[in-house]
Amino acid sequence: MTKRGFLLGKFMPPHAGHMALVRAARALVDELTVLVCWLPDDPIPGEARLAWMRDLLLDCRVLGHGASVPQAPEDAPEFWPIWRGIVAAAHPEPIDYVFAGEDYGTELARQVGGFFVPLGGRVLGLSDDPVAGLSASAVRSNPAAHWSYLPPPVQAHYRRTVCLHGAESTGKTTLAAALAAETGALTVGEYGRSHCEVHREPLSLDDLLLIGRAQQAMIAAAGQWAGPLLLADTDPLMTAAWCEMLLGERPAELMQAPKADLYLLLEPDLPWVDDGTRFFSDPADRHRFAKLVEQVLIDARVPFARIAGQGPNRLEAARAAIGAMNA
Repeated sequence: MTKRGFLLGKFMPPHAGHMALVRAARALVDELTVLVCWLPDDPIPGEARLAWMRDLLLDCRVLGHGASVPQAPEDAPEFWPIWRGIVAAAHPEPIDYVFAGEDYGTELARQVGGFFVPLGGRVLGLSDDPVAGLSASAVRSNPAAHWSYLPPPVQAHYRRTVCLHGAESTGKTTLAAALAAETGALTVGEYGRSHCEVHREPLSLDDLLLIGRAQQAMIAAAGQWAGPLLLADTDPLMTAAWCEMLLGERPAELMQAPKADLYLLLEPDLPWVDDGTRFFSDPADRHRFAKLVEQVLIDARVPFARIAGQGPNRLEAARAAIGAMNA
């Protein structure tokens, strides 16, 4: 005879405690229905949470409920009739087990039918356990501190990409290395540099489009392994500036590529150094390129912070900008 289980929650966001409870519940039944509930003004959109849970629970029936309804019995006298109707719509079949990680499961099971199986840290008195006692509010207040307990789609939601953006010889690579050493962030290097070192011919439009595509592909691929912060030495917006400077055009493809969460615009206040792949030693050309580089960010309507100064001052300015992004 088929055993059916039911559980509900906000999963705002899903974390290891949720997933441990759901996986344990799934092991105890033949069919498990998970109802993801939300309100219109929740800090994480309910539709996003529903999509995450469906991706994470391919062997469960995962449904969503986003109507504004009472959230506790004291909110309205019709609380339980309303929720009996919601559960019946989500699970019209008889329920054998009702699973929950908190004490509300006792009354929920009595109201909707089924035997209460009290899985989860709070019921078991493990509130200090890093998984069983993990709370979604703690995750929302500091995702980085709980990173290892977040499923991949939730990590992707909270991950922030910072891109270093600037004309030649403005210290992007040096600053990226310093930030990575300080934060432990993964860094995506500059594909264009390796391309130019291998292929010494003048850059064509096809070359620059390939550089932009390859850079974005590297950023996307690295995201799977990154922590809360991903650093990109450059991205297709920088390639768009190069294209305009060298060829007089700015391809829409490069401007429409995925964007970082923050751009650090490095001012051209460092000495120009020839590393064998650089173009614009003339101060007038360097100034013009720097203006193009900035204009690309303005036209793309992306958030950016100006980073100037020497050595520690440059690092401190970058640190402050990243800190403000996460505030």
